[in-house]
Amino acid sequence: MAKKDYYELLGVDKNATADELKKAYRKLAIKYHPDKNPGDKEAEEKFKEIAEAYSVLSDPDKKARYDRFGHQGVGGGFNGGGAGGFNMEDIFSQFGDIFGDSSPFSSFFGGGGGRRAVRKGSDLRIKLKLNLEEVANGVEKKIKVKRYVSCKTCSGNGSKNGSSLQTCTTCNGSGQIKRVQQTMLGQMVTTNTCHTCNGEGKVVVERCEACFGEGRVLEEDILTIKIPAGVGEGMQLSMSGKGNVPARGGVAGDLLIQIEEEEHPTLKRDGNNVVYDLMLNFADLALGGDVEVPAINGRVKINIKAGTQAGEILRLKGKGIKDINGYGVGDQLIYINVYTPKQLTAEERSLLEKIKSSPNFQPKAGSEGKGFFSKMKDLFN
Repeated sequence: MAKKDYYELLGVDKNATADELKKAYRKLAIKYHPDKNPGDKEAEEKFKEIAEAYSVLSDPDKKARYDRFGHQGVGGGFNGGGAGGFNMEDIFSQFGDIFGDSSPFSSFFGGGGGRRAVRKGSDLRIKLKLNLEEVANGVEKKIKVKRYVSCKTCSGNGSKNGSSLQTCTTCNGSGQIKRVQQTMLGQMVTTNTCHTCNGEGKVVVERCEACFGEGRVLEEDILTIKIPAGVGEGMQLSMSGKGNVPARGGVAGDLLIQIEEEEHPTLKRDGNNVVYDLMLNFADLALGGDVEVPAINGRVKINIKAGTQAGEILRLKGKGIKDINGYGVGDQLIYINVYTPKQLTAEERSLLEKIKSSPNFQPKAGSEGKGFFSKMKDLFN
């Protein structure tokens, strides 16, 4: 099923300010929040969709990629993104600050239910160079990254042997401090993160010696990255959960992969097409014949018709780059150029002098005199 437009989901236009985005998201989140719609799966999915939309449009970098590349530019179709890629804990962790611990809506957003925010680790960013063949066909790469992973000795909680923990006495293990205030509008309940345990609900009595109480260690990890065909220079893909884990428990951040294209020695990319400049001498064009030209996946043989004119463009259908959104495959365009020697031998000059006045060597108007733009028009008709 096609993914919905993020701007339409939030009911804003592309020029909406950050405050307008936040206001639109907050209004819809209150409407579709699970606490207000218990057991309503449709409302829960809607809540996830608007949370995903806001997570992209509120980030200037992600918003710029979405405006340029659509869903593919922010990982759609690569890491299983979409409403199904968000869980409720992730949403509350990422967007709780929209409402604030002390807002009147806290009973809807964690205060009333005692929901503890799930912390998310930091993202990792890498640059990945691809050659033209890898861009056109897609590729699987194995890379080494240094990232924080959960400590196996203490199972990520930072305590000695993973069991030297005790319940926080300040918040009684809830990770939150609840306050009830009487206002002119009635009773208002607010919640704040417990500063004793930082919202974890537990405190470390004796630290793990392997991670020094961090609950995580820095390791070199080997990851397999599957790059889809058709990616482009500057495009960013993401792998969910392959970033750093936070200290003492939580969900890992993401691995963000920025694509860099290596320049091909003979072929040039033009969108989903590839272009090759074929240089031939006058005799080749006049007599015609078969020549080999480089292509993405090797070399191909093409036929030059006798009388081919300099400036003509030949097209090899389907020999270009696959569109990343699945809209077919580009072509290879071959631009015909004529080579004119700068120096001639006496014999060569004599031969040319003999034939240059021949009627067949006089320029003719008509189809042979078509300009570049006319030939481009013919090529794509």
